Amino acid sequence: MQINKDYHPELKRFIKDLKKIVEGGETEEIITQAVAERLKVLLKHENILPDNLKQPNPDHYVMYPVYVSPDNSFSIASAVWDVNQSTPPHDHGTWGVIGIVEGTEHEISYIPNKENKQITRGKDYLHHAQSVTICCTSDQDLHEVSCASNIPCVGLHIYGGNIGQIKRNSYNKKTGEITTFISEWAVPN
Repeated sequence: MQINKDYHPELKRFIKDLKKIVEGGETEEIITQAVAERLKVLLKHENILPDNLKQPNPDHYVMYPVYVSPDNSFSIASAVWDVNQSTPPHDHGTWGVIGIVEGTEHEISYIPNKENKQITRGKDYLHHAQSVTICCTSDQDLHEVSCASNIPCVGLHIYGGNIGQIKRNSYNKKTGEITTFISEWAVPN
């Protein structure tokens, strides 16, 4: 995927910097820390995302592709939850770093019990505009996300792969039933 020529100059620099970070061949821990630090710098700038990548869908949350590296080593998504929208508990199958552009995100972590397939609620977090968090690593990866503000929550999500192609799991909180899915990229207007 080419870098959109109309992107904010800081977003273009961010994408180029991420290429260098990911291609550096470091450990997942070093990569996620470096991505998180670089994302904090990006989020200090205003209007880094075009309006068409911040539009909520009235029926469900959406992920717009901001950039997918040609070798699928990382992807950047604009994830948008409208007011009162949420995801079921889910995993990612890779590392991820999230930075909030607008609104507030409510994250609930879960701990899986491999013996009985049940999941146990962990900690709650509120992520506000300009906050950055390492949301998942390959071995610590189960959460639920919702919009916790009176405006849509828009986040930049960076993943260690093409999140639009990775098989992931969704968990039923009551039964423990696991459903495999692949996130569909939303098409911006």
